[in-house]
Amino acid sequence: MISRPAKLRREHYSLAIEQEETAFVPFEDIAVIVLNHREITLTHPVLSACAEYGIGLYATGSNHQPSGVFLPFLSHSRTTRMMRRQLNVAKPTTKQAWACVVRRKIENQAACLRLSGKKGIDRLASYARRVRSGDPDNMEAQAAAFYFAQLYGKDFHRAEERWTNSALDYGYAVLRGAIARGLVAHGLHPTVGLFHDSEQNAFNLADDLIEPFRPLVDLHVTKHGATTEGELIPADKAALVALLNVDVGMPQGRMSVLSAIEYAVESLVRIYEEDTKELDLPVLIGLQAHRLEC
Repeated sequence: MISRPAKLRREHYSLAIEQEETAFVPFEDIAVIVLNHREITLTHPVLSACAEYGIGLYATGSNHQPSGVFLPFLSHSRTTRMMRRQLNVAKPTTKQAWACVVRRKIENQAACLRLSGKKGIDRLASYARRVRSGDPDNMEAQAAAFYFAQLYGKDFHRAEERWTNSALDYGYAVLRGAIARGLVAHGLHPTVGLFHDSEQNAFNLADDLIEPFRPLVDLHVTKHGATTEGELIPADKAALVALLNVDVGMPQGRMSVLSAIEYAVESLVRIYEEDTKELDLPVLIGLQAHRLEC
């Protein structure tokens, strides 16, 4: 995340960040870059390297919220085949997959309440058990209305201009871009969703897969609270970007959010290619940063 004036250029296999001094970071070690200052310039080879190495490059708008993400252009060898499979997937398969997404999202919302010391866990668990194929009873919306009231108070509204909503929006946007990056890397087209199908949304599929990850951002915002009365400060944004390195539970074991996204996308590919019904989705376990074991 770059929050001060800088020039970015490519030097061999590294990103050179020119400020008071020049820092070099190997492209192969970078998952995402967030440009968070108006006086940042970058060269064309940097953009090419981002595409070559599968790096998600975020730009922020005048409100300092992520407003766009640069992704590789159809770089996967199976893109056309996967597009056909996405368009032709059986409706019962997508409905069952969506039920898996909603169920895990509500379960993670219950975990967020528990880890935050809030009440209402049993009620959310009941909502999760009542999710059916396609979620025809809209348990997702019922759970969300109850959950946010428990987490932030009955007077809380997502549309309000306040620190909490700005932090939630920033964290969700970072997750959304990271998931879109993972989808493209596996040959999937983010526009074609399982449940979300807006013609004006280029990230329908990312908006499907993000749902079980959202409570991680909610937990962070609840635990840390506002550092200022107004807008997010750079430290807030850096902490929200760092959530990509927090551990979650997966069927394959404990791993970072970035790794969990990869496994979740791979399970989504199996739904399209093998007509399976289950997705590998994250379990919220806390805010512990991932540690590499030597």
